[in-house]
Order: sequence, then structure tokens, then C-alpha cells
Amino acid sequence: MFQSLGARPLVFPTPIFLVGSYDREGKPNIMTVAWGGICSSQPPSIAVSIRKNRWTYNAIMERRAFTVCVPSTRFASHADYAGIFSGEEENKFEALGLTPVAGEHVDAPYVAEFPMAVELRLTHTLDIGLHTQFIGEIMDVKIDSSCLDADGLPDINKVDPVIFAPGARAYHAVGGFIAKAFSAGKSLRR
Repeated sequence: MFQSLGARPLVFPTPIFLVGSYDREGKPNIMTVAWGGICSSQPPSIAVSIRKNRWTYNAIMERRAFTVCVPSTRFASHADYAGIFSGEEENKFEALGLTPVAGEHVDAPYVAEFPMAVELRLTHTLDIGLHTQFIGEIMDVKIDSSCLDADGLPDINKVDPVIFAPGARAYHAVGGFIAKAFSAGKSLRR
């Protein structure tokens, strides 16, 4: 039996991303977001939603670019910190001992220590209630070579991304392999 929880921002899984940007003075910043994900295959795009009162909001609007950095679970505390404190008040890269790397394709930094980073060119914005959804076209995906599988693709277990449980306000890790996508369902066809 289902139980209604009402209209709440609650769905699983919810990835944790650190959005990288430069402020007006060129200072690198990272901000943790949980409202985001792939939103288009062609052009390849990611959407993240950020409140207008966040320091990152103006940085993205001014530079028209951002990065999405995927922290591994060993950086869960770093990701939490980057979501609690504002880049307006401190340099979060310095505070966390992380290294900003200038994007090659966009005017935004990514985190050198994280296993995966995506460079995005801002293409659209959409105001939705408290948030503005930033849609960025993927210009490049960077992955630590130790996180690639035998076919040269990212291995989710090696990337070891952080997943957020919105209702419980808790962080989790990815579980194990279940089935091959675009294949497992074929056995159910009559």
C-alpha cells in the first residue's frame, strides 16, 4: 500500500554535483547542488538548479559557463562543506585543500582531486519557483584514467559517486551491478 508524502522535492537517486564557476574577480568557487542531471542527449546537456541568492548564480550568469564535478565518496564531507558555506565569504578551494583547474573549453574551474568533471557552456535558463535551472551544453567530459573500464568508459564503481537522500538528508554510495541496460527488459517481451 502506498502512503502519500505530499508534494515534496523527493526522488531517488539524487546525485551530488559540485558546480564550479569563477566570480567577477576571477576567484574560483564550488557549490554543492543536488537538483541536477542529464537533460538532453542531443545536444548533450546537463541541468542544475540554483537559487538566485547563491554566489554561484551571478557567476554563471556573468561567465555563461560552469562545470559539474562528481565527488567520490571519500570527498562526501568536502561536498557537504561546499554546500553549507558561501564562496562570497571564503575561498572554498583553499578551505578544503582542493585544487582548481581551469577548464579547457569553458571559462570555469573544476576540481582536480575529483574523479569526474564536465565542462558546460550555458545555453538556457529557466526560472522555477525558488530556483533557476541552468542548462549547459556538455563541451567535454573529463575522467581520471583510473576510473575507466576495459572499454575506456567511466566505471561507476570506480568513480564511486555520492548520492543524496533528500528526505533523510543523508549521503549514500552506489550499490552493485544489477543487469545490463537496454538488454534485461528484452526477456519480458511476449
